[in-house]
Amino acid sequence: MRILLAEDDDMLGDGLRAGLRQLGFQVDWVRDGVAVERELASGDYAAAVLDLGLPLKDGMDVLQALRARRITTPVLVLTARDAVPDRIRGLDLGADDYVVKPVDLHELGARLRSLVRRSHGQIQGALQCGGVLLDPSARQVSMDGEVVALSTREFDLLHALMLSAGRVMSREQLEQQLYSWGYEVDSNAIEVHIHHLRRKLHPDVIQTVRGVGYTMRTQDSP
Repeated sequence: MRILLAEDDDMLGDGLRAGLRQLGFQVDWVRDGVAVERELASGDYAAAVLDLGLPLKDGMDVLQALRARRITTPVLVLTARDAVPDRIRGLDLGADDYVVKPVDLHELGARLRSLVRRSHGQIQGALQCGGVLLDPSARQVSMDGEVVALSTREFDLLHALMLSAGRVMSREQLEQQLYSWGYEVDSNAIEVHIHHLRRKLHPDVIQTVRGVGYTMRTQDSP
């Protein structure tokens, strides 16, 4: 799951990026409000963590501009501004959640997973497609009740497909969800991960839509 972290404090930003990566997130880190707008307008992010006290453009102004441009990426505001009026204003401008510093990393991870679920119309924490059950918090997958060992990339790819079950995702969209900036991706990396998932789960669990991409087979699929 790829997220954008916007934090201008180097020590805090480095700690948040490292901690969120340990929780299984792919994290791109920017340090000013202009960069936030640029990246969310051009990148495919599952969610964003937005500090309000950013240079070049304040986080509140960034949030207002994003929503005015109909950029619907879920945004979790992370800030030292704990006054109730600030929280109300941030939520009214389009923030999806609001956390006051300092924050526990595991709570931050749980809140991000919740935001992403809600943005995809999911209510429960675990995702299920046919016999495949995926628990994002435990990072565990089972097939027909049997736990299946997946690599980090395989898990992230399956998670992305299950969040968008019934919809086709292109190879480029999947690459953006799996890899952070600067990571050199082999041209056949997605195909290799798909092959391994089919072998470990079931040959028909992921369907190829020729010339378009891949989709997770749902229970009602033909």
